[in-house]
Amino acid sequence: MKDIPLEKIDPEVFEAIHQEVDRERSSLVMIASENYASRAVIEAQANVMSNKYAEGYPDKRYYGGCEYVDIVEKLARERVKRLFKAEYVNVQPHSGSQANMAVYFSALKPGDTILGMDLTHGGHLTHGSPVSFSGTLFHSASYGVNRETQTIDFDQVYNRAKTVRPKMIIVGASAYPRAIDFDRFQEIAHEFGAFLMADIAHIAGLVAVDLHPSPVGKADFITSTTHKTLRGPRGGLIISTEEHRQSLNKAIFPGIQGGPFMHIIAAKAVCFKEALMPEFKEYQQQVLANAKVLADELKKFGFNLVSGGTDNHLILINLTSKGLTGLDAETALAKAGIYANKNTIPFEEKSAQITSGLRIGTPALTTRGMKEAEMKIIAELIQKVLHSPDDERGLQNIRSTVSELCRQFPIYEFLNR
Repeated sequence: MKDIPLEKIDPEVFEAIHQEVDRERSSLVMIASENYASRAVIEAQANVMSNKYAEGYPDKRYYGGCEYVDIVEKLARERVKRLFKAEYVNVQPHSGSQANMAVYFSALKPGDTILGMDLTHGGHLTHGSPVSFSGTLFHSASYGVNRETQTIDFDQVYNRAKTVRPKMIIVGASAYPRAIDFDRFQEIAHEFGAFLMADIAHIAGLVAVDLHPSPVGKADFITSTTHKTLRGPRGGLIISTEEHRQSLNKAIFPGIQGGPFMHIIAAKAVCFKEALMPEFKEYQQQVLANAKVLADELKKFGFNLVSGGTDNHLILINLTSKGLTGLDAETALAKAGIYANKNTIPFEEKSAQITSGLRIGTPALTTRGMKEAEMKIIAELIQKVLHSPDDERGLQNIRSTVSELCRQFPIYEFLNR
């Protein structure tokens, strides 16, 4: 076949891609698990290493012609080691969920007990939810937050561990706005002879620059995604010690994956290099500063924040006092060009499709160059939307304001039709 440009061979896909570019340019992306990957990361993903099968690991592949993909995988691994002061790294997981699966399969047997954070209290599906493989293949138990402080209840963690005697304790969250005490988890895991796995998918960028406590040297296994606060391509990674190299490598390949996505690993290598640059810490500091100001401003408008605020990049809002559901808020904000996501809150009484909460984050806004002044404007826009979520004309007026704000902080100017 001739090399025909995408625009010519598949105009429908071409148009959808550019509509997504336009959406990201003209809206406020506040979904805490999303970010804008850099130009270098995007360029690295679109390369011919996508063509290459490379089952196995560098210098020990099951295919020939891997000398150049070996270079990028070695670079990616060495950069993660520098970034997190790690002994062992595997950059092949296609996602954070697959990184978690590989850890479980390397250290556990089906039916073993795992103890993870309750999904409705801020945990993750793969930490033992019954609708996930983690809750299907393993016997899962959960811990949560204290009803009063809405922070992790370590008395409950201890008592649950004492009762169920887990083979592995899982720490990490997808909607927990406070710093995590890995030292306390390590103490509990050691007392009961359990492995400790830390899933830092959300906070990896903060951990990398010492703006959040690190689980390295405390957890037996550490998993993460490479997007979110790391600003890389969508994918996963595993960090551990040399002791677990063989079992983890086998768990990924041939255990749960075949050929790794070498073009994505190339992009991961780029993102890790960017994270090693001095500017990356300045960026993460601004992410935190923006989250703090946004939280403070929302509280001034009478919003009830779970745990009262934030120590990281995300904020979880309990909308009960506003008479709104998470779905109501997500829908109204989207009409105004502000993207957030409905989310369960601790002691949730509504379904996961409706929810009582809204999760928002500052990584993508910070990537655009927005700072504290813009957070104050955005908090006011959120207040206006959620005060009158059914006012269609008002929502369109706010959308115009959002579009103008976005024009002041352009992104992806190199992606033109």
